[in-house]
Amino acid sequence: MLLAADSPDVSKWASNTFTQFVDTWHVPITIVVVLLAAVILRLILRRTIKQVVDRIVNGVKKRQGAADTQALVASPLQTARVVQRTRTLGSVLENLATVVVAVIAFAIVISTVFPTAAVGIVGGASVVAAGLAVGAQSIVRDILSGIFMILEDQAGVGDVVDTGQATGIVESVGLRVMQIRDVNGILWFVPNGQILRVGNLSQGWSRVLVDITVPYDTDIDAVQDALLHAAVTMSQEPRWRQRIVEKPEIWGLQSITDTGMVFRLVVKTRASELDVVGRELRIRLKHSVDELGVTLPAMSMIMPAGWENATSVNGLRPVRTAPVPAPTRSRSQRRNVFGRPIRTGDEPSTDHEDSP
Repeated sequence: MLLAADSPDVSKWASNTFTQFVDTWHVPITIVVVLLAAVILRLILRRTIKQVVDRIVNGVKKRQGAADTQALVASPLQTARVVQRTRTLGSVLENLATVVVAVIAFAIVISTVFPTAAVGIVGGASVVAAGLAVGAQSIVRDILSGIFMILEDQAGVGDVVDTGQATGIVESVGLRVMQIRDVNGILWFVPNGQILRVGNLSQGWSRVLVDITVPYDTDIDAVQDALLHAAVTMSQEPRWRQRIVEKPEIWGLQSITDTGMVFRLVVKTRASELDVVGRELRIRLKHSVDELGVTLPAMSMIMPAGWENATSVNGLRPVRTAPVPAPTRSRSQRRNVFGRPIRTGDEPSTDHEDSP
């Protein structure tokens, strides 16, 4: 009977004790629970993102038969770009998940510790965040531009790009900076926010344009047939068959200059093979022109210096003759009443006086 009577008191005491404990330690318990939940949620999100990224990367490696990412350098550039884009986006998502979880956990903790001042703290934090955003707007612009560049696949590692600030091969595409190495070997760090346009020479296909200048007296049909035959023969060879995507075309006579007639030949190639195909094609075209016995006209240059040579440029050189003395009038001599000339002091004597 005593035990039965004491049971409600014990239960009531335990309930009161637990309630008092919760009321006393409510804030620390809430903070600990929120922090643990934030850490666990962050780990789950990071693990999920990492699994998705690894699945995509491993699938690409398996299709290419590569053991690691560095081995993908010998494979098509599109494969390496898929790996890079996937890992970059995975890194962006991981950082974004961390920031979101941290902000939510911070807001919950602040509202728990300072229930009445939560609105003021949030407002103050908003003002501080706005100030930081204004001060770091260039960094934010660079990061946002980098995210969209990666999402839209505007440029990737190994691409030849022209960004206005630098032209060369892309070595790295980051969230804030793109690294480009130009033909001189200089490595340029271009902020993504300053890139207003990107000219990518490595995506899809490219076109080799070769202009050949021949003298005026050259047979037009023979030149066109020789150039086209050389290009078609090259495109049918096993070494170049996979690099040239379409049959070469001769676009005919493009212009007539003071040095000769200009013919244009075009070949559509894979984007990554533009330079290789272009160099070999120019060699083949040079040999074909030599076989026709055609030589390029010599270029003459006139360097005018002074007014005399300037008139020579326009073919207006005046006719030059030997100097001719101007005709002179002989003065008539004055004579006296006897018919003899009157002598003056300014002319030599020509007459002999009679001797006495």
